[in-house]
Amino acid sequence: MEIFDDLEAEYERLDGIFAGLSEADWNHPSDAAGWTNVDVVLHLAQSEETVAATVTGGPVMPNRLAGDRGPTSVDDAMAMWVDAERAGPDVVYPRWQAARRRSVEVLRAADPDRRTPWASAPLRPAALATTRLAEHWAHALDITVPLGIPYPDTARLRHIAWLGHRTLPYAFALAEEQFAPVRAELTGPDGDVWRYGPDDAESVISGPAGAFCRVGARRLTPEESGLTATGPHSTTALRLLRNYAA
Repeated sequence: MEIFDDLEAEYERLDGIFAGLSEADWNHPSDAAGWTNVDVVLHLAQSEETVAATVTGGPVMPNRLAGDRGPTSVDDAMAMWVDAERAGPDVVYPRWQAARRRSVEVLRAADPDRRTPWASAPLRPAALATTRLAEHWAHALDITVPLGIPYPDTARLRHIAWLGHRTLPYAFALAEEQFAPVRAELTGPDGDVWRYGPDDAESVISGPAGAFCRVGARRLTPEESGLTATGPHSTTALRLLRNYAA
Protein backbone atom coordinates (compact mmCIF):
# COMPACT_ATOMS: atom_id res chain seq x y z
CA MET A 1 0.00 0.00 0.00
CA GLU A 2 1.09 3.56 -0.68
CA ILE A 3 1.33 4.52 2.99
CA PHE A 4 4.01 1.89 3.58
CA ASP A 5 6.06 3.17 0.64
CA ASP A 6 5.71 6.75 1.89
CA LEU A 7 6.61 5.75 5.44
CA GLU A 8 9.72 4.01 4.18
CA ALA A 9 10.63 7.06 2.09
CA GLU A 10 10.35 9.29 5.18
CA TYR A 11 12.55 6.88 7.13
CA GLU A 12 15.15 6.98 4.36
CA ARG A 13 15.16 10.78 4.35
CA LEU A 14 15.67 10.82 8.11
CA ASP A 15 18.37 8.16 7.94
CA GLY A 16 20.31 10.35 5.53
CA ILE A 17 20.15 13.23 8.01
CA PHE A 18 21.12 11.10 11.00
CA ALA A 19 24.10 9.71 9.10
CA GLY A 20 25.54 13.21 8.79
CA LEU A 21 25.17 14.30 12.43
CA SER A 22 28.28 15.05 14.46
CA GLU A 23 28.72 14.10 18.11
CA ALA A 24 27.82 17.67 19.04
CA ASP A 25 24.70 17.50 16.86
CA TRP A 26 23.52 14.30 18.50
CA ASN A 27 23.93 15.81 21.95
CA HIS A 28 22.37 19.17 21.01
CA PRO A 29 19.07 20.00 22.77
CA SER A 30 16.11 19.18 20.57
CA ASP A 31 12.82 21.03 20.45
CA ALA A 32 11.26 18.14 22.40
CA ALA A 33 11.47 19.54 25.91
CA GLY A 34 14.12 17.87 28.08
CA TRP A 35 15.49 15.64 25.31
CA THR A 36 18.66 15.85 23.27
CA ASN A 37 18.58 14.75 19.64
CA VAL A 38 19.87 11.30 20.55
CA ASP A 39 17.06 11.01 23.12
CA VAL A 40 14.51 11.77 20.40
CA VAL A 41 15.93 9.05 18.16
CA LEU A 42 15.94 6.63 21.09
CA HIS A 43 12.26 7.38 21.61
CA LEU A 44 11.60 6.71 17.92
CA ALA A 45 13.51 3.43 18.11
CA GLN A 46 11.50 2.35 21.14
CA SER A 47 8.27 3.29 19.39
CA GLU A 48 9.16 1.28 16.30
CA GLU A 49 10.08 -1.70 18.46
CA THR A 50 6.67 -1.34 20.08
CA VAL A 51 4.98 -1.49 16.68
CA ALA A 52 6.70 -4.75 15.78
CA ALA A 53 6.09 -6.25 19.20
CA THR A 54 2.43 -5.26 19.31
CA VAL A 55 1.59 -6.50 15.82
CA THR A 56 3.39 -9.82 16.34
CA GLY A 57 2.19 -10.35 19.91
CA GLY A 58 5.58 -9.93 21.57
CA PRO A 59 6.47 -8.08 24.82
CA VAL A 60 6.24 -4.30 24.64
CA MET A 61 7.49 -1.91 27.36
CA PRO A 62 9.50 -3.62 30.12
CA ASN A 63 7.32 -4.09 33.22
CA ARG A 64 10.06 -2.73 35.46
CA LEU A 65 9.48 0.76 34.12
CA ALA A 66 6.06 1.00 35.71
CA GLY A 67 7.46 0.79 39.26
CA ASP A 68 4.82 1.02 41.99
CA ARG A 69 2.46 2.94 39.75
CA GLY A 70 1.89 2.89 36.03
CA PRO A 71 2.55 5.90 33.82
CA THR A 72 -0.29 8.43 33.87
CA SER A 73 -0.19 9.25 30.15
CA VAL A 74 1.45 8.22 26.89
CA ASP A 75 3.96 11.07 27.28
CA ASP A 76 4.74 9.97 30.84
CA ALA A 77 5.35 6.39 29.70
CA MET A 78 7.62 7.47 26.85
CA ALA A 79 9.65 9.76 29.11
CA MET A 80 10.16 6.95 31.62
CA TRP A 81 11.31 4.61 28.88
CA VAL A 82 13.84 7.07 27.47
CA ASP A 83 15.17 7.76 30.96
CA ALA A 84 15.61 4.01 31.55
CA GLU A 85 17.49 3.27 28.32
CA ARG A 86 19.37 6.49 27.55
CA ALA A 87 22.53 5.80 25.53
CA GLY A 88 24.94 7.35 23.03
CA PRO A 89 24.42 7.64 19.27
CA ASP A 90 26.68 4.65 18.61
CA VAL A 91 24.00 2.51 20.32
CA VAL A 92 20.84 4.47 19.55
CA TYR A 93 21.28 5.14 15.83
CA PRO A 94 21.75 1.48 14.75
CA ARG A 95 18.97 0.50 17.14
CA TRP A 96 16.61 2.90 15.34
CA GLN A 97 17.76 1.63 11.93
CA ALA A 98 16.99 -1.95 12.87
CA ALA A 99 13.68 -1.02 14.51
CA ARG A 100 12.36 1.05 11.64
CA ARG A 101 13.18 -1.68 9.10
CA ARG A 102 11.47 -4.29 11.25
CA SER A 103 8.35 -2.19 11.82
CA VAL A 104 7.78 -1.66 8.09
CA GLU A 105 8.38 -5.36 7.44
CA VAL A 106 5.83 -6.33 10.08
CA LEU A 107 3.24 -3.79 8.96
CA ARG A 108 3.51 -4.82 5.33
CA ALA A 109 3.07 -8.49 6.25
CA ALA A 110 0.17 -7.98 8.66
CA ASP A 111 -3.46 -8.77 7.85
CA PRO A 112 -4.68 -5.41 6.45
CA ASP A 113 -8.06 -5.76 8.17
CA ARG A 114 -6.85 -6.84 11.60
CA ARG A 115 -6.76 -4.11 14.22
CA THR A 116 -3.85 -3.94 16.63
CA PRO A 117 -4.13 -2.37 20.12
CA TRP A 118 -2.45 1.03 20.15
CA ALA A 119 -2.26 4.15 22.30
CA SER A 120 -5.88 5.29 22.18
CA ALA A 121 -7.68 2.74 19.97
CA PRO A 122 -6.99 -0.43 17.96
CA LEU A 123 -5.66 0.40 14.49
CA ARG A 124 -5.34 -1.40 11.18
CA PRO A 125 -1.77 -1.63 9.78
CA ALA A 126 -2.26 1.24 7.34
CA ALA A 127 -3.54 3.57 10.07
CA LEU A 128 -0.73 2.49 12.40
CA ALA A 129 1.79 3.23 9.65
CA THR A 130 0.22 6.68 9.31
CA THR A 131 0.81 7.38 12.99
CA ARG A 132 4.45 6.35 12.54
CA LEU A 133 4.84 8.78 9.65
CA ALA A 134 3.24 11.56 11.69
CA GLU A 135 5.48 10.94 14.71
CA HIS A 136 8.70 10.69 12.71
CA TRP A 137 7.87 13.84 10.76
CA ALA A 138 7.11 15.82 13.93
CA HIS A 139 10.25 14.65 15.72
CA ALA A 140 12.29 15.31 12.59
CA LEU A 141 11.30 18.95 13.02
CA ASP A 142 12.41 18.77 16.67
CA ILE A 143 15.87 17.77 15.47
CA THR A 144 16.35 19.66 12.22
CA VAL A 145 14.98 23.07 13.20
CA PRO A 146 17.42 23.69 16.11
CA LEU A 147 20.32 22.47 13.95
CA GLY A 148 19.30 24.59 10.95
CA ILE A 149 18.99 21.52 8.70
CA PRO A 150 16.49 21.89 5.84
CA TYR A 151 13.50 19.55 6.12
CA PRO A 152 11.10 20.66 3.39
CA ASP A 153 7.49 19.55 3.30
CA THR A 154 6.55 16.80 0.83
CA ALA A 155 3.33 15.36 -0.55
CA ARG A 156 3.62 12.69 2.16
CA LEU A 157 2.01 15.23 4.48
CA ARG A 158 -1.36 14.24 3.00
CA HIS A 159 -1.30 11.18 5.25
CA ILE A 160 -0.67 13.31 8.32
CA ALA A 161 -3.32 15.85 7.33
CA TRP A 162 -5.81 12.98 6.91
CA LEU A 163 -4.88 11.65 10.34
CA GLY A 164 -5.37 15.01 12.03
CA HIS A 165 -8.75 15.52 10.42
CA ARG A 166 -9.85 11.90 10.93
CA THR A 167 -9.14 12.06 14.66
CA LEU A 168 -10.95 15.36 15.31
CA PRO A 169 -13.80 13.50 17.09
CA TYR A 170 -11.18 11.99 19.44
CA ALA A 171 -9.64 15.43 20.05
CA PHE A 172 -13.05 16.93 20.86
CA ALA A 173 -13.90 14.06 23.19
CA LEU A 174 -10.55 14.39 24.95
CA ALA A 175 -11.33 18.04 25.65
CA GLU A 176 -14.92 17.17 26.63
CA GLU A 177 -16.24 19.32 23.81
CA GLN A 178 -19.22 18.52 21.57
CA PHE A 179 -17.97 17.49 18.13
CA ALA A 180 -19.39 19.01 14.95
CA PRO A 181 -18.35 18.25 11.35
CA VAL A 182 -15.48 20.33 9.99
CA ARG A 183 -14.14 20.39 6.44
CA ALA A 184 -10.46 20.96 5.70
CA GLU A 185 -9.29 22.39 2.37
CA LEU A 186 -5.52 22.29 2.42
CA THR A 187 -2.92 23.23 -0.16
CA GLY A 188 -0.09 20.72 -0.40
CA PRO A 189 3.54 21.64 -1.11
CA ASP A 190 3.02 20.74 -4.78
CA GLY A 191 0.02 23.09 -5.10
CA ASP A 192 -2.65 20.37 -5.06
CA VAL A 193 -5.66 20.96 -2.83
CA TRP A 194 -6.50 18.17 -0.39
CA ARG A 195 -10.07 18.04 0.91
CA TYR A 196 -11.23 16.19 4.00
CA GLY A 197 -14.70 16.14 5.54
CA PRO A 198 -18.26 16.63 4.31
CA ASP A 199 -18.92 19.15 1.55
CA ASP A 200 -21.85 20.61 3.44
CA ALA A 201 -19.99 21.23 6.72
CA GLU A 202 -20.67 24.71 8.09
CA SER A 203 -17.13 24.98 9.47
CA VAL A 204 -14.07 25.05 7.24
CA ILE A 205 -10.31 25.21 7.87
CA SER A 206 -8.25 26.23 4.85
CA GLY A 207 -4.64 27.06 4.08
CA PRO A 208 -1.26 25.35 3.79
CA ALA A 209 -1.22 21.63 4.60
CA GLY A 210 2.17 22.01 6.31
CA ALA A 211 0.72 24.54 8.73
CA PHE A 212 -2.27 22.30 9.45
CA CYS A 213 0.04 19.37 10.21
CA ARG A 214 2.28 21.51 12.42
CA VAL A 215 -0.68 22.73 14.43
CA GLY A 216 -1.79 19.10 14.86
CA ALA A 217 1.72 18.18 16.01
CA ARG A 218 1.71 21.14 18.44
CA ARG A 219 4.75 22.58 16.68
CA LEU A 220 2.85 25.70 15.64
CA THR A 221 0.01 27.61 17.28
CA PRO A 222 -3.23 28.25 15.39
CA GLU A 223 -2.56 31.98 15.67
CA GLU A 224 0.84 31.64 13.99
CA SER A 225 -0.30 29.18 11.34
CA GLY A 226 -1.84 31.49 8.76
CA LEU A 227 -4.75 29.05 8.46
CA THR A 228 -8.24 30.43 7.91
CA ALA A 229 -11.03 29.17 10.16
CA THR A 230 -14.62 29.95 9.16
CA GLY A 231 -17.92 28.77 10.59
CA PRO A 232 -19.08 28.07 14.15
CA HIS A 233 -16.75 25.20 15.06
CA SER A 234 -13.57 25.68 13.01
CA THR A 235 -11.69 27.76 15.59
CA THR A 236 -12.34 25.13 18.25
CA ALA A 237 -11.31 22.37 15.87
CA LEU A 238 -8.05 24.14 15.08
CA ARG A 239 -7.35 24.64 18.77
CA LEU A 240 -7.96 20.95 19.56
CA LEU A 241 -6.38 19.47 16.41
CA ARG A 242 -3.80 16.78 17.19
CA ASN A 243 -1.91 14.15 15.17
CA TYR A 244 -1.08 11.93 18.15
CA ALA A 245 -2.69 10.25 21.15
CA ALA A 246 -2.73 11.79 24.60
